[in-house]
Amino acid sequence: MSAVDRHHIHVTGVPGAQPIVFAHGFGCDQHMWRHVAPRFEDAFQVVTFDHVGAGGADPSAYDPVRHGSLQGYADDVLEIVHELGLEDVVLVGHSVSAMIAVLAAAAEPERFARLVLVGPSPRYTDDGDYTGGFTEADIAELLESLDSNYLGWSSAMAPAIMGNPDRPGLGAELTASFCRTDPDLARRFARVTFLSDNRADLERVTVPTLVLQCTDDVIAPVAVGEYVRDAIPGAELVLLDATGHCPNLSAPEATTAAIASFVRS
Repeated sequence: MSAVDRHHIHVTGVPGAQPIVFAHGFGCDQHMWRHVAPRFEDAFQVVTFDHVGAGGADPSAYDPVRHGSLQGYADDVLEIVHELGLEDVVLVGHSVSAMIAVLAAAAEPERFARLVLVGPSPRYTDDGDYTGGFTEADIAELLESLDSNYLGWSSAMAPAIMGNPDRPGLGAELTASFCRTDPDLARRFARVTFLSDNRADLERVTVPTLVLQCTDDVIAPVAVGEYVRDAIPGAELVLLDATGHCPNLSAPEATTAAIASFVRS
């Protein structure tokens, strides 16, 4: 099966123009970029896709060995880029896909022109002087809850992750997205996501990088965004006037403007 079919890839925008690829976060799919990605169709070749286990991706493509680490998901991104023949790629990764983007660009820097990391976290648990936002006990409890009752976990966690309690429709949308995801694959992806430590990979990035961070994010605190900025040579940090972990949904105008300013400069 081709990568196009395997990952439910959609290509829009200007054929032959510089490609911009949007990668979604945990519990989401490419639909989460619907308020942002189309804004780039006037000047870019726009690519959206679903990670294995999400959206319209083929669940049979899941490989427990390959997808037992974020590198396997980065390899999927590289396969997509190769199959579509993309060069000079702008890769936009949200949440866990920010680290997937880091790994892909570190492996094949010649393929990528720029990275945009939205709400990145190279490690979710605190470690000495490093503030990830969670204790090891927090993560253990989160994963145990997810294992025992995925739908209940989704209903409780998605609104907190989204933030913006004054706009309950956003939390409801993220909850529905979580609940559409294959529970078994979601549990496995959650372990890979929340137990990962990619701090050492940040210095391997050699392409211009933008870090987009919300001012109030329960998943990736501002200190994490600052850490990522400082660890990637020459990276820029933009603090969005937005709350929650999904500014592509809660603040699409600000998210689009920040990305556009970076990639069109």
